Amino acid sequence: MEKSRPLWDNPLQFVFACISYAVGLGNVWRFPYLCQMYGGGGFLIPYFIMLIAEGMPLLYLELAVGQRMRQGSIGAWKIISPYLCGVGIASVIVSFFLSMYYNVINAWAFWYLFHSFQDPLPWATCPLNSNRTGYEEECEKTSSTQYFWYRQTLNISPSLEASGSIQWEQALCLTLAWLVVYLCILRGTQSTGKVVYVTASLPYCVLIIYLIRGLTLHGAVNGLIYMFTPKLEQLSNPKTWISAATQIFFSLGLGFGSLIAFASYNEPSNNCERHAIIVSLINSTTSIFASIVTFSIYGFKATFNYESCINKVILLLMNAFDLEEGSLTADNLNEMKDYLMATHPQEYTQLLPQLKNCSLEAELDTAVQGTGLAFIVYSEAIKNMEVPQLYSVLYFVMLLMLGIGSMLGNTAAILTPLTDSRFIAARFPKEVISGVVCFINCVIGLIFTMEAGNYWFDIFNDYAATLSLLLIVLVETIAVCYIYGIRRFEKDLHTMIGRKPNWYWKIMWAFASPLLIISLFIFYLTDYILTGTLQYQAWDATQGQVVTKDYPGYALAVIGLLVAASTMCIPLGALVTFIRKRLKRESVSTVA
Repeated sequence: MEKSRPLWDNPLQFVFACISYAVGLGNVWRFPYLCQMYGGGGFLIPYFIMLIAEGMPLLYLELAVGQRMRQGSIGAWKIISPYLCGVGIASVIVSFFLSMYYNVINAWAFWYLFHSFQDPLPWATCPLNSNRTGYEEECEKTSSTQYFWYRQTLNISPSLEASGSIQWEQALCLTLAWLVVYLCILRGTQSTGKVVYVTASLPYCVLIIYLIRGLTLHGAVNGLIYMFTPKLEQLSNPKTWISAATQIFFSLGLGFGSLIAFASYNEPSNNCERHAIIVSLINSTTSIFASIVTFSIYGFKATFNYESCINKVILLLMNAFDLEEGSLTADNLNEMKDYLMATHPQEYTQLLPQLKNCSLEAELDTAVQGTGLAFIVYSEAIKNMEVPQLYSVLYFVMLLMLGIGSMLGNTAAILTPLTDSRFIAARFPKEVISGVVCFINCVIGLIFTMEAGNYWFDIFNDYAATLSLLLIVLVETIAVCYIYGIRRFEKDLHTMIGRKPNWYWKIMWAFASPLLIISLFIFYLTDYILTGTLQYQAWDATQGQVVTKDYPGYALAVIGLLVAASTMCIPLGALVTFIRKRLKRESVSTVA
């Protein structure tokens, strides 16, 4: 069996596969947000501490398990102990949930990419109303980029209860996204191994182009100063450390079974220790690199909005008080306001509600993450660039490469245990198994293309993996250190890479990493309990903004099922194994 197992063509291909999987959308749209929220450059201190205490050791552990056992997540943990079969099943279920909704992001990226060839860009201005006498009312109340996202892309309903119908344009984009993923995984490592060279390297080419362009944009320096100015007082905030640990944990893709699956196709003598260090460092460096790009563009957008606000105030004051051209500038605006307030108090007071309080700091403080950053903030910045179509195409191609790279890992976590199963592999070729998995995911994923689909997307994104993955990785570390035995694991590593792990790895595996995971688990559990009724952000078309609403009862039931479906596999797997062994022992003793 071991000889017939497919292998990567070379170790570099494996590293590219890991980088393509680990470096994903979270590096571009979540890490910059965390820097913004938790102390700018100061956030890097807890981030790198968590990388050393949690990220590298757990990544090394998963790669070593996959390489040693040469099985997907179900088979690998079953070899370590039959009672741990539920751990692998839990990983597969979480990866299945993730695949169901994650590819919708690629569908949105395709949608935006197809619209990027228009001149002007469709989100650059508000569309005219049906009478062609003015702009659409909803668009006038918000911005053209938000209108394109919420109305023309999602056609979003006002609440989760109003599910609406499937948006066929989005459904076609989702079908295309799944077709691309299927073609990439069609022949397992043979096809995936070639694709990862593109999905891992192309985003860096685009980021470098954006970095050069971003640094030359007007106001970019304001964003970079904001990012690199450390707010060290945030180090005393527990949420800063929790956020750093969580970002490391989820950014590396721990617990999904993807890393175990990738490592299982390695040569047994592959140096997985070196590769764990390389992948984790590249992943973290990419996050910082992407943040520099993001904040240069963020600074441009904030400066553009601030200066637009100032110009509108200047124009309003000049028209209202019939001031001479050039007498009122951004430099003397505050002095002129005081002067006009003193000389024309009544007129100025009447005008006051229309005068916006323009602040560059307030613009930079506006923290956005997730789809809001990827599809609204970036789109708004792109539309104000020169040759916006070029930068729009580059940006959404980059998003697609990041998304497809992550999907290769997600699907590998599902497919590897299935193809490892003698029962399934003997009856169906690899292409059929891959096709069935993609088809099932695509059909279920149509839920996210409905008018209320974005709300379901948020439910899956927020609750399908968080607690489950923490429990999975906690059980993994305990299983390796205390069930399989750390000394036995040391010998395995010595056999594979020619040396035993040093004290750093052993201390992290046995004590530091499990304690960190337990702390994170307790934090999220208490956070969910203290939050009370879970809420979501709904789009109100009448106000042109998001409003907070409570989740209905059936949505809370779905959230509970998402968490339970994977976490309950671990104790149930152990219970079923115990009952089977007990029954087998009893039948043997009866025969005797």
